[in-house]
Amino acid sequence: DEAASVIQFGKSAKRSPESTQIGQYGNGLKSGSMRIGKDFVLFTKKDNTMTCLLLSRTFHEEEGIDEVIVPLPTWNARSQEPMTDNMEKFAIETELIYKYSPFKSEQEVMEQFNKICGVKGTLVIIFNLKLMDNGEPELDVTSDPQDIQMAETSPEGTKPERRSFRAYAAVLYIDPRMRIFINGHKVQTKRLSCCLYKPRMYKYTSNRFKTRAEQEVKKAEHMARIAEEKAREAESKARALELRLGGDLTRESRVMLRQVQNSAITMRREADVKKRIKDAKQRALKEPKELNFIFGVNIEQRELDGMFIYNCSRLIKMYEKVGPQLEGGMACGGVVGVVDVPYLVLEPTHNKQDFADAKEYRHLLKAMGEHLAQYWKDVAIAQRGIIKFWDEFGYLSANWNQPPSSELRYKRRRAMEIPTTIQCDVCLKWRTLPFQLSSVEKNYPDSWVCSMNPDPEQDRCEAAEQKQKVPLGTLRKDLKSQEEKQKQLSEKIRQQQEKLEALQKTTPIRSQADLKKLPLEASTRPVGEAQTRPQRPRSPPLPDVIKNAPSRPPPPPMPLPKSTNQLKKSSSAWPDISTPKLASILSKEEASTSRTHQHTVTAGKSNSTLKTLAKPSTTMKPASSVLHKSKSSREASSTKAAKIAALKKTAPVKSPQASTTRKRTLNNTEDGSEEEGEYKKMTKRGKFAAVKEERKDSSELTDSAGEEELAELKKAQK
Repeated sequence: DEAASVIQFGKSAKRSPESTQIGQYGNGLKSGSMRIGKDFVLFTKKDNTMTCLLLSRTFHEEEGIDEVIVPLPTWNARSQEPMTDNMEKFAIETELIYKYSPFKSEQEVMEQFNKICGVKGTLVIIFNLKLMDNGEPELDVTSDPQDIQMAETSPEGTKPERRSFRAYAAVLYIDPRMRIFINGHKVQTKRLSCCLYKPRMYKYTSNRFKTRAEQEVKKAEHMARIAEEKAREAESKARALELRLGGDLTRESRVMLRQVQNSAITMRREADVKKRIKDAKQRALKEPKELNFIFGVNIEQRELDGMFIYNCSRLIKMYEKVGPQLEGGMACGGVVGVVDVPYLVLEPTHNKQDFADAKEYRHLLKAMGEHLAQYWKDVAIAQRGIIKFWDEFGYLSANWNQPPSSELRYKRRRAMEIPTTIQCDVCLKWRTLPFQLSSVEKNYPDSWVCSMNPDPEQDRCEAAEQKQKVPLGTLRKDLKSQEEKQKQLSEKIRQQQEKLEALQKTTPIRSQADLKKLPLEASTRPVGEAQTRPQRPRSPPLPDVIKNAPSRPPPPPMPLPKSTNQLKKSSSAWPDISTPKLASILSKEEASTSRTHQHTVTAGKSNSTLKTLAKPSTTMKPASSVLHKSKSSREASSTKAAKIAALKKTAPVKSPQASTTRKRTLNNTEDGSEEEGEYKKMTKRGKFAAVKEERKDSSELTDSAGEEELAELKKAQK
């Protein structure tokens, strides 16, 4: 059953707020092993039983199985016979193990059980390790036969615990009580507080750490409420049964009643216990949390400094810089801080690499920074001289990351300040060895035991373990005077005013040229003008149809034809033009015909007059119809050519007076249309010019000529 619980997610028997054990989620083996490789096989022995468990992603992928299937065969430890009631199931499970694990027979499986020394123990083997892009495993097990290292090349300045599993395992627990072997070689674990120069403890009390405690209170309230409901239900059931039985005193009735009453009593006791737990947690929520900060100087490797933060004795964060260490100077350099945070104060994440509540974790770091500054004052290293202090222990180089001198006198100086602390391989107790010159460069064996201790009081495993004596320090906050507070407040106000002035000094950018001038020049236009001036919105890009349109404007719409009375007024409005002037106008008209392809002739009132006058002539009729329907400059040019031809043909007519009058009217009409067209062209170009035209008295046009023209128009219409 215990082996089967390994594959259950969230299964843990150590989950309680008061527990000091590390694992509380029940997912560590599964998630951790699947991160390293694709498969793992577990061998465990206990109570004369041997069990093998295979959790294989390869098996599920190759077989196409969606649900989790785990082979779990069991043998008798003495006879090595199968312990099962279903031999068919046992055979299938063993065949899967032989197929998908490195052990292909029952003999090889039994050899793994034999590797477990003693009557109980567990062996976990992870295979099909995760590979990098180059096809090599992430973990390097060949470079160092006594270590497991990261295969990737570590950047310069990487801490040894981040690339070496042996170095990481040595500081993984704040107070190690186990033996760790890597490739058959024991890891020399460390108690960090015993490896520091001038260690000092500071007690820190705070009410800020409430998140985890509030969660526990809510959980306790929920459990107490459920227990109370169950107790009430059981008591109600007992009372109802007692009333129902009444005076029935038969043996069976009494047994049934007693069972129900006992169940109700048990439920009530559980409810009372849950209620007391809830009350205790509510009181604990209001109580301040106390932590112990231990600081000391790492004189063996001064570049390895920072805070080591543990949770229930398990390392969560390491080399965290706080307080003065964040400034990067020599102040507090080489100082290591250690703190063990319980679950009720801070809860770690599932991978044990961070804390769940980042806000409270930052508050913890801030508090450690304040105490670190106090420790630096207490040890008075800066007062004696930081460089002189490090020179005393063999740090002769100006490079901070350089190791100390390996000269014997410096080694002895460091060994005198930090006594050797070693763990017994049998009783796992920690022993502090007295200082001896002969033991300065001595390497102790992996299987060191208490009998090897030169101290006669501590040379037996039965002897009690001596606790480390760490002096207690106190955080003394500097009380600022009223003048200092006023000065600090004035400084903050000045800084805020400078920020405000910097924000107000903005540079308006109104063109590409202004942008190119920055940051050498700034615009002289005031900011207020740029804000009050309305900004012209940018037009959207023109479509291709509009871009490629001709530059000539379309001709205006033709006016409605005039009535007869308007025609008379229009005809009589033009002055008499002499023959020489007519010839000059005609020559100008011919010369302007070549320009009609570039300019559009606009037709005004004179066009309608021309159309009316041209009707008696059969030659002018098609030309006038073309002019009436003209929509382009090409049609307008052909109309002008038709006008000139009509003028030439209408000259030899029987009635000279009417002909002369018609010519004058036509010429005046055409001259007027020419003037109007020129005026509109000049207006479009933005040039204004006054067109002066000599006009003669309109009385030269006789009434008889007007009547004759009207008669000819009527005949043409018929």
